[in-house]
Amino acid sequence: MLDKWTNAWVAPVLARCATGLGRRGMTPTQLTVGGFAIGMLALPLLAYQAYGLALVAIVLNRVCDGLDGALARHLQCQSDAGGFLDIVLDFVFYAAVVLGFALADPVPNALPAAFLLFAFMGTGASFLAFAIAATRHDLERPHFEHKAFYYLDGLTEGTETIIAFMVFCLWPAYFPRWAVFFALACLLTTATRIGGGYRALSRAEGTSEGAFEKGAGSSKVEPR
Repeated sequence: MLDKWTNAWVAPVLARCATGLGRRGMTPTQLTVGGFAIGMLALPLLAYQAYGLALVAIVLNRVCDGLDGALARHLQCQSDAGGFLDIVLDFVFYAAVVLGFALADPVPNALPAAFLLFAFMGTGASFLAFAIAATRHDLERPHFEHKAFYYLDGLTEGTETIIAFMVFCLWPAYFPRWAVFFALACLLTTATRIGGGYRALSRAEGTSEGAFEKGAGSSKVEPR
């Protein structure tokens, strides 16, 4: 919900930083992989309840996540391969943070963490499944023209997730209630994405909903 505004605010800052990184020979892939490695440090740090250091790792990961795309645009080397790597590592990182809180204090945290991971599956699946279909129909990407994938927005996006992780780290004793609250918001996002994505693809195919349902099986993506 907030990404369209935060992206507009941070984009000029990221562009200036990317210019400096480009002059130093940094590549977008290096930033993506390096940021992921830093972010994954949050998992053991959270498990040992080093919440302050974990928060630093999370913030640095998110900074690198913004910089890799800005650097790719600066160097004019945006690619599907880079976008694929970026989004996959993002989802692994998100899950790792939640797992870290489950390990930190399993008795109160494990079940809320499992519920949040369940909700993340819904937001991730609805986001990526629509992106695949949107690419086939050349749908535009309003507000997010620089994203590698069609960015189907919703109540909980990247900005909200970062804020949630920061709240978790700053007030870890309240993780169970905050995790459940954020999971419910993610489920609402999933529901709106399913409805909105279904209608958008129905319009793109120029078919009625009934005709779309008959052909739905042809675009199924099998898990491997």
